Amino acid sequence: MRADARKNRDHLLAVAGSAITEQGVEVSLRDIARRADVGLATLLRHFPTREALLDALLRTSFEELTAKAEALETSSSPEDALVSWLRDCVAWTTEYRGATELMAAAIDDPESALHAACVTLRAAGARLLTRAQAAGKARDDIDGADLFALIAALAWLGDQPSLAPRADHLFDVIAGAILTTGQ
Repeated sequence: MRADARKNRDHLLAVAGSAITEQGVEVSLRDIARRADVGLATLLRHFPTREALLDALLRTSFEELTAKAEALETSSSPEDALVSWLRDCVAWTTEYRGATELMAAAIDDPESALHAACVTLRAAGARLLTRAQAAGKARDDIDGADLFALIAALAWLGDQPSLAPRADHLFDVIAGAILTTGQ
């Protein structure tokens, strides 16, 4: 990709990230183009669909969360690694309002541009969960799909104005329900 095209693409992603943080994933593509000071056709040349734009935008975050899971596997206790990663995932999903709905749909749709990244992210969490379960630190009646669903549920709580003040407390309740005392 030419340097100027790469610069335009990176600028579009930065603007899209800001717009999605403010308005959610359903923000108008025209609004993103207008904010980026380009025409809609330019935006669509780089990202032919909303999902392609979201894939490019979210992929970096997914890769960072996956890398964090891998680092936590060797640097933290199994229970601390799991809770830390879970907290980071929930924080990220509340930053991009509406992303959890897309992720939940994409995980079951192999044709989705987001499918592979969602599967990889879920697998990273599942490895942390399995490690905690093997150490006797997490209940063994849940799996990676359950963990992914809990992330979505906790993110939804954070998106609800009347429940947002309770989100941290409820995160702790859920994390406590996942973990065991190891006895």
